[in-house]
Amino acid sequence: MSIAKIDPKTAIAEGKTFLGIEFGSTRIKAVLIDAEHAPIAAGAHDWENRLENGYWTYSLAAVRAGLQHAFQELVADARARCGAEITRVGAIGISAMMHGYLVFDANDKLLAPFRTWRNTTTETAAHALTEKFRFNVPQRWSIAHLYQAILNDEPHVKDIRFFTTLAGYVHWQLTGKKVLGIGDVSGMFPIDSAANNYDAEKLRQFADLVADKKFSWTLPEILPQVLVAGADAGALTAAGAQLLDPTGKLPSGIPLCPPEGDAGTGMVATNSVAEREGNVSAGTSIFSMVVLEKPLSQVHVEIDIVTTPSGKPVAMVHCNNCTSDLDAWVKIFQEFSALSGAPIDKSALYEMLYRRALDGDPDCGGLLSYNYYGGEPVTFTDEGRPLFARAPNSRFTLANFIRAMLFSTMSTLKLGMNILTEKEHVRLDQIFGHGGLFKTPGVGQRLMAAALNVPVVVLESAGEGGAWGIALLAAYRRQKSADETLESYLAQKVFVGGAGSRVEPDAADVAGFAKFIARYEKGLAIERAAIANL
Repeated sequence: MSIAKIDPKTAIAEGKTFLGIEFGSTRIKAVLIDAEHAPIAAGAHDWENRLENGYWTYSLAAVRAGLQHAFQELVADARARCGAEITRVGAIGISAMMHGYLVFDANDKLLAPFRTWRNTTTETAAHALTEKFRFNVPQRWSIAHLYQAILNDEPHVKDIRFFTTLAGYVHWQLTGKKVLGIGDVSGMFPIDSAANNYDAEKLRQFADLVADKKFSWTLPEILPQVLVAGADAGALTAAGAQLLDPTGKLPSGIPLCPPEGDAGTGMVATNSVAEREGNVSAGTSIFSMVVLEKPLSQVHVEIDIVTTPSGKPVAMVHCNNCTSDLDAWVKIFQEFSALSGAPIDKSALYEMLYRRALDGDPDCGGLLSYNYYGGEPVTFTDEGRPLFARAPNSRFTLANFIRAMLFSTMSTLKLGMNILTEKEHVRLDQIFGHGGLFKTPGVGQRLMAAALNVPVVVLESAGEGGAWGIALLAAYRRQKSADETLESYLAQKVFVGGAGSRVEPDAADVAGFAKFIARYEKGLAIERAAIANL
């Protein structure tokens, strides 16, 4: 049954709206949607992490200030666009970048500066936990941060009484509830998807690892309560309302959905929460999320196992490098255009070059490119050296050069995805694409379809990103029927007839990428030599 359409001004006045706020690595974004899930106002706050005492961090003061500023920008946008003041909303959702380390004592005092997912200081702990659990635990996972702090004999560990992520912290401040959505939880500690809770056997294994420390806490006591999408996650308290809106216009009592991680909200925003579907996020970094029909047969250190916001297991291939090297080359072309006396607008230049790539040879004419600004766990490189190589008989044309750059952005992802499709026989019906790589219509989408040999769908509605995704989860919390699943809600009420484009793999492109990736994999020896000698 469709929801009756009301104009944005009336929707805001009557509180028939839903608010999503997501804390990204460089921007905090707030999105207000109506009952039909369309964005009607937005606000944002830019921020940056800082390297302090060897750790990448954000201060909690910056978290609070950013939350308030993003919301006030949203309020101002709603006033300018719709001529309405936000004095109530139907529900609120909080999302943030996953993983990391936030720990508090019995008096709710922060015990150590927030350690974000970006830190790579937990190699010893991550390796030990992977061996113990027989389950891949990457360095960025919260449990790796905790165990590394234990191995380091950090004095604050004995005083921990609450352990959470950034989304969990903000939600706690707004509601007083120490809870977390299962998708975000799955980046803290392994999840049992059958029980929609922490993996009990791995909890026991962790207790064995730290038994000699004789802590006064156990891991289940300090971790947040696990909630699935649609669950009651509490309501805005008076203190929470004052934190979010110091002007006092927003009342307490507004319900909140479970707080989620950015991977989960990305899945929701692209409607890729059902089995045999997935999404690729491609920007500065690139990662894929594939919803599994069954557990993987073995541990692969290249693959993370997380969950959708409703608890379905997801295989994640995360690569640190995507468009940075391509962006650097575009800047060179832009500099040349300025020197020529005929400067080209940056957006126009990107579109021109991307489209030129479609005229290249399917295999890039023998050219080879590595986009490694940093290390890549999938290919076991600890550092990166951006690298371009060709043989004397390669076809060195502009079209082939740009095509090779674009193929390079998705090559490491392809190697990780091969583990799923070839070794684990994971089947995919389609992949949803979002991020800067797909901004030029039809180009990144077509080449990604060739790389993964699966149809790639790009939805126009995914442009608001994770903030829209968590707003959808807030709407699901209030508007779902008694037994309505998240998958059904998204498919039947949000993405029905949604505008977007679907590109099927082109046979010539698929064959060309297969030749390129074979050359790429063999040429990793060149990249490793560059790391050792350059």
